[in-house]
Amino acid sequence: QVQLVESGGGLVQAGGSLRLSCAASGGTFSRYLMGWFRQAPGKEREFVAAISRAGVNTDYTDSVKGRFTISRENAKNTVYLQMNSLKPEDTALYYCGAVSLVWDGRSQRRGEYDYWGQGTQVTVSS
Repeated sequence: QVQLVESGGGLVQAGGSLRLSCAASGGTFSRYLMGWFRQAPGKEREFVAAISRAGVNTDYTDSVKGRFTISRENAKNTVYLQMNSLKPEDTALYYCGAVSLVWDGRSQRRGEYDYWGQGTQVTVSS
């Protein structure tokens, strides 16, 4: 059983930056593809970014490309999401997920992850 705990959310002005962290415990972190998803009020949860088990492959939804960067440190059992040039439309509850999956370029975008954290709120003011 893997436990995931997100941190780093908060209130920031448009154009600002935040760095989210997701700490994992209870499993072998390097066996899991990791993803970030977000859910805004009244909307469905959507894919934001994902990273392969060794950190070689990454994927981003179009709306965050060039602004967000996903990374991981397997030695620290942690995945990060660096968010720059934040916009009000980035406001959402951000979740990290873990799935025991080999990178295939497609599956990481589906919400079929094995484990989820509780989420961290990001609010961007205009």
